[in-house]
Amino acid sequence: MIVFKRGVFAALVAMLLTLGGCASVQPVPEKAGRAAPFDVLGRVLVHFEGNAISANVRWLHTKDADEIWLMTPTGQALAHLREDANGAVLTGADKKQYSAARVEALTKQGLGWEFPMARLQHWIRGVPMPNTPFETTGRDANGQYRVISQDGWKISYDYYAATENDGLPRRMEVAGSVQTMRFVIDTWRKETP
Repeated sequence: MIVFKRGVFAALVAMLLTLGGCASVQPVPEKAGRAAPFDVLGRVLVHFEGNAISANVRWLHTKDADEIWLMTPTGQALAHLREDANGAVLTGADKKQYSAARVEALTKQGLGWEFPMARLQHWIRGVPMPNTPFETTGRDANGQYRVISQDGWKISYDYYAATENDGLPRRMEVAGSVQTMRFVIDTWRKETP
């Protein structure tokens, strides 16, 4: 389901077409390392600057690259993001492509909100980004983090049962200073490197 408020659709299309201006993206430590490969299907809801967008999402994370599809409920691609050693590319529904060094810059400039992929590849698995300070307010009975605070973001979790999807996160809320992302992960598919 795609939900747009207060003319967000027009603003998103305009931003995608211009991809101009400066992005204020938090720096990511280069030595953070990549998380184990995964392939997830689910939904995402992003609140930013009084606006909201929701979409189905597929995220394929391998040892060398990330691909993210934002889709309508019928499976039509709204945007495709790819990042590898050569940089990041955003392909819009109109098939126009835009590039930058990192996905974070593309989404901030092109969509108006940041997808902190270097951090999220760890957070989505229920763990903090390595080699970076973090705080937690506790763990559940299985030893899994309930809340992590790291790099100005607060990440809250709800997990699958240990016998389902390896007990990985089922829901995750990622809250920053100007945006909130809520993920519902319907399926964890194991990806071979």
